[in-house]
Amino acid sequence: VLAGIINTLAGNGSVVTLSLLLFLGLDANAANGTNRIGAVTQSGTALLTFGNAGKLQILAKRGLHFLIITLIAALIGAKIATDIDKNTLEMVIGGLMVFMLGLILIKPKRWLRATNIEKNINTPLNYFIFFGIGLYAGFIQMGMGVMFLAALVLRANFSLIDANIIKLLIVFAFIIPVIIIFVVAGQVNWELGITLAIGQSFGAWLAAKFALQHPKANIWVHRL
Repeated sequence: VLAGIINTLAGNGSVVTLSLLLFLGLDANAANGTNRIGAVTQSGTALLTFGNAGKLQILAKRGLHFLIITLIAALIGAKIATDIDKNTLEMVIGGLMVFMLGLILIKPKRWLRATNIEKNINTPLNYFIFFGIGLYAGFIQMGMGVMFLAALVLRANFSLIDANIIKLLIVFAFIIPVIIIFVVAGQVNWELGITLAIGQSFGAWLAAKFALQHPKANIWVHRL
C-alpha cells in the first residue's frame, strides 16, 4: 500500500518493494521481474481515478510522443535485464538508491511550477532523454518515476500533478509488454506479485484521490 502511494504521487516506491522481495528470498532477477506486477495494476488504478476526474485526455495527447519512444526503449532495457548476472544487478540497485536521493534534493523550488502548455516539448533532446529513461525503466524500474518526473517537470514544464498523470500513462503503456519478457524468462513469482498488485492498487487509489482533492498537492508530492 505504501509503495502504491509513493509511486502514484512521486516515484521510487520500488525501493520499498524491491527491498521486500529481496528480503523474502527472491534473487535480484526474480525480484526485478516480480516487482512489475504491482506496477501495472497500480498504474491502471491511478489512471482510472484521474480519468474519471477529467484529467487524462488532454495530457495523454500532449505526452504521446514520449510514450512511444519510452515503450521502444523499455523493451530493450527489459531484455538486457533478463540476461544480466544477479550479483551485478544487486550492486546496480544499491548505487541507484543513493543517486535518486541526490536528484530530488538539487534546487527543490524548480519542482513547484505550474504547467506551461505553450512550451514546445517535442525537441530532439527531450526525445533522447525519454529514450534513456525508457531504457532504464525496462532494465530495473526502481527510481524511474523520479526520472520521469524530473524530465516532465524540469524539461517539459509540467506541474508535478500533471507530470504524474503523464508518467502513469507512459508506465502503463510499456509495463505490460515488459512483464511478458520477464515471464518468458521465468523471472516472475506470481504469489508475491499478486500480493504486490493488491496492496499497490489500493495505495494508488488513495494517492490519486489525494492528488485531485488536496489544494497543496504539488507541495506534498515534492516532499514525498
